Amino acid sequence: VQLQASGGGLAQAGGSLRLSCVASGRYHSTRNMGWFRQAPGKEREFVAAIRWNDGSTYYADSVKGRFTISRDNAKNTVSLQMNSLLPEDTAVYYCAADRHAVVLTTPFQPTYWGQGTQVTVSS
Repeated sequence: VQLQASGGGLAQAGGSLRLSCVASGRYHSTRNMGWFRQAPGKEREFVAAIRWNDGSTYYADSVKGRFTISRDNAKNTVSLQMNSLLPEDTAVYYCAADRHAVVLTTPFQPTYWGQGTQVTVSS
């Protein structure tokens, strides 16, 4: 499984960005998908995940109500709509995928990782 993320960039506080991740390989529609982020000097942290079988979504408390994760299985993509951005959202964002047809566990522990995309929010 290869994951290619895009859509990062620079935004002002209060603005919006949309990240997209295209997955190559088999069984995209039966993989739990998610996003993580890592700010400078900090550990990588969970942001959001979406379950493969029913589309249930899960969010970190810090982004709940501001970020929305979605997927388009026909296009093998998962997206992260980020609204009301804050300077503390500045980080490298990583797309991640689970193994085929497994139960999504919390904390989400994906198997496959994409390269990161930088998101910078200015105050």
